[in-house]
Amino acid sequence: MPTPRSKLISLQATPYYHCVSRCVRRAFLCGYDSITNKNFDHRRAWIEERILFLASVFCIDVCAYAVMSNHSHVVLRINDAKCNELSDMEIAIRWLKICKGTLLVQQFVEDESIANHLELTLQDTLKVYRQRLTDISWFMRMLNEPIARMANQEDECTGRFWEGRFHSQALLDEAALATCMAYVDLNPIRAGIDHTPEKSQFTSVKKRIHSMKQGKQPNNLLPFTGSLKNDGTDGLPFKVDEYINLIDLTGRCFRLGKTGFIDNDLPTILERLQIPAKNWMTLTSQFETSFQGIAGSSASLDLLIESGHRKRRSNLKSSKELFN
Repeated sequence: MPTPRSKLISLQATPYYHCVSRCVRRAFLCGYDSITNKNFDHRRAWIEERILFLASVFCIDVCAYAVMSNHSHVVLRINDAKCNELSDMEIAIRWLKICKGTLLVQQFVEDESIANHLELTLQDTLKVYRQRLTDISWFMRMLNEPIARMANQEDECTGRFWEGRFHSQALLDEAALATCMAYVDLNPIRAGIDHTPEKSQFTSVKKRIHSMKQGKQPNNLLPFTGSLKNDGTDGLPFKVDEYINLIDLTGRCFRLGKTGFIDNDLPTILERLQIPAKNWMTLTSQFETSFQGIAGSSASLDLLIESGHRKRRSNLKSSKELFN
């Protein structure tokens, strides 16, 4: 029986999640269709633009993404602290960027004044909007629904564009986060679509490399801070140059099929996360098949059980073999 979405996403367990959406029947509705000789790559651009736009609206950070021919990946971080710092006006303005909202909220944004007898209704509505701005289900809904409508309009048809609701994986620790991000960024290389990270279209790694050349980090992507310690810095706990080098080295191993050579060139990030090279290759090429629902070390799974969010240790065998 599938795990309820409420059990898969819990901020108390982890703020990081890997989400996957697949086109209906896994048809090439976003890439080149060899049967009809039509190219739908422009739809991949739609999805990428939408992901980056939503990152500027929601209090959900985008860590990594890859838009493939028939599916898309995003690694997200719920930023609850950021949402709590926003004023009611900021919440209303953000929500109206993606939805019409109620007439009361529209009036509040335009006039900044509401009749006293409507104040309680306004506060209740804004409370709902504040919660939605940290809700991954709403993020994915606002991502997938407009794309489906645009594609159906272009094809002059109706019906499903996506298979169904998105698939979600909880990433319980830094090791799971790093491997999942690499798995997502290397999707085009493993699929044979592209040959180098810097030329992998519609991926976060290409955007990061482009910004890295200019000495900065990209807007609307969660930046790398380079520290695993809780020192108040807000961002990914790895160094950007180490991560890019890691992606390049791992990609070479996939392409050549010689995983043994990675041992001599491991960057320090793997040493810090204590993931053996052979396990890293398995994780970054078979992440979704190795873990169903949640991912992390056995110690992280134990903490999740102790917190009361789960009763069973799912993926315990894979956790012990690959992360420990």
